[in-house]
Amino acid sequence: MSSTTQAPVAVPGSTAHTDGGWGLAPIQTRSERPQSYDPADFGVPTGREVNWKHTPIERLAPLWPTDDAAARPTGITVGEHVGVTVDTLAPGSAPRGEVFTPEDYPAALAWVRTPEATRIRLRSGAELTEPVIVDVVADAAATFSHLVIEAEPHARGTVLLRHAGPALLAQNVEIIVRDGAALTVVSVQRWDDDAVHAAAHQARVERDGSLTHVVVSLGGSVVRVNPSVELAGAGSRAQLYGVSFSDAGQHLESQVYLHHKGPHTVGDVLYKGALQGESARSVWIGDVLIGRDAVGTDSYEANRNLVLTDGARADSIPNLEIETGDIAGAGHASATGRFDDEQLFYLQARGIPEAEARRLVVLGFLGEIVQRIGIPTLEEELIAAIERELEEGAAA
Repeated sequence: MSSTTQAPVAVPGSTAHTDGGWGLAPIQTRSERPQSYDPADFGVPTGREVNWKHTPIERLAPLWPTDDAAARPTGITVGEHVGVTVDTLAPGSAPRGEVFTPEDYPAALAWVRTPEATRIRLRSGAELTEPVIVDVVADAAATFSHLVIEAEPHARGTVLLRHAGPALLAQNVEIIVRDGAALTVVSVQRWDDDAVHAAAHQARVERDGSLTHVVVSLGGSVVRVNPSVELAGAGSRAQLYGVSFSDAGQHLESQVYLHHKGPHTVGDVLYKGALQGESARSVWIGDVLIGRDAVGTDSYEANRNLVLTDGARADSIPNLEIETGDIAGAGHASATGRFDDEQLFYLQARGIPEAEARRLVVLGFLGEIVQRIGIPTLEEELIAAIERELEEGAAA
């Protein structure tokens, strides 16, 4: 599916329209968004498009250089494991593109500017006892990446993506969970303060497969990680979790899409975020689509945000589409609130100092997600990082 041979999935409409020129009316439904392998079909975002209107476009602009020679692939290092094969895939080489089709401009750029995608393949029947650790190396120049993670039938394991240091990165992650496989993918963003990271994760889960997908965003100037999961096979399951801590000047964003396509599928979406400092910002948009053939579906999505200081802002937008009445259950929820003074008073009344009381409340709030990761050493590392965020915020 190279950019030279692949026809656009969607054909642009009126270019005079402000919503990316894709139609005569703004596209509000995630399932109707255009897809294409050609960046020109999207055009450079202006901020008026429905999927960009909450994002600081001007801070992302260095990510799309006009000089192709200035753009280069990202370095990726993958740890060795028995039962895991690592190779590369050129455009048009299966399974690259089996699941992934770009939904926005940076994803299309990453597609055409990554000549060799890295594939991590958990071989059929493999049961990994330790996570596959993937270190993503980027720098202050525009870099691009396409990563394919494939769990073959009845494979079980965890892949941990670690992002740290400087970055100006557009990244695609393509996830394929075959029949009966159980895969966990954890993406941790602990970038330097001036890093810019736009990532699109697209996954398909086949019959009786299971995917746990976790996004942890603690560092970076602008970090936008958008997971999209299709529960295609009967009896497939997905758990989509996220945790973020936004400091002064940080913009942390996730647009989550869960498509129940097959019958008797189960989905659980829970994202939590804390915000501290002037101009700290988080954006969460959650879309769940229960298709007409997804009978017996059980799905729930929720987003919770804890605002610790004045000047911070959290945008939270849950959406739910149901095309069949024969489901087990479906719901969504969203809540954003300030630090609970009653909780603080309760703890202080029992002799706990204010600073320690605040720390306990925040750790309890975010720790619910951290403890679901299933990697003890990483969980300890993230709890310590959240504590440092709180200490630095208090000092500021």
